[in-house]
Amino acid sequence: MLPSVVRGETGRASAPYYPKIMGYKIDTETRGGPLPGLLRPPIIFLSAILLGIALKYAWPRPFVSSALRLLGPLIILCAVLLFALSLREFRGDAIEVVRRIAERSTRIVRTGPYRFSRNPIYLSFILLVLGLSLWLNDFWLLLTLVPAVGIIAVVVIPREERFLEENFHEQYSSYKAAVRRWL
Repeated sequence: MLPSVVRGETGRASAPYYPKIMGYKIDTETRGGPLPGLLRPPIIFLSAILLGIALKYAWPRPFVSSALRLLGPLIILCAVLLFALSLREFRGDAIEVVRRIAERSTRIVRTGPYRFSRNPIYLSFILLVLGLSLWLNDFWLLLTLVPAVGIIAVVVIPREERFLEENFHEQYSSYKAAVRRWL
């Protein structure tokens, strides 16, 4: 099936539009935007968590004291709070938030946690895995976090930034200059 061309308000042709087939959007575009299939950040972090927990049961490797394990739930709470505050900035009901995250952005969010980090949701995922590794005393969770963050930093974020630079030009450039990627 060939893609159709979407024309914006200016009449210029924009990125090809790949229609939904059987409920799934086909995204073969490489310039940016939503990632296909298994490269979605929640799946990347969930895979790291599941692999870390499976490895713990196969080869237990405790690495922290019981006193340090108490930091885990606190870090998890911080992760959940950061995630909730980040989602709140999209200002919509849950369905609208999921749609905006799954599809293309329509604006640059510069409020709430986005004033301090361009990627607070990814940061909350990292804190969640870190908190779980401490709380469960699971060295493997900590170890599986490294490639997950690597994929996010090397594949996911550059793709999203290309999309934002291409579509929001100066607005995103000024935001990028003012706010760090992580913290």
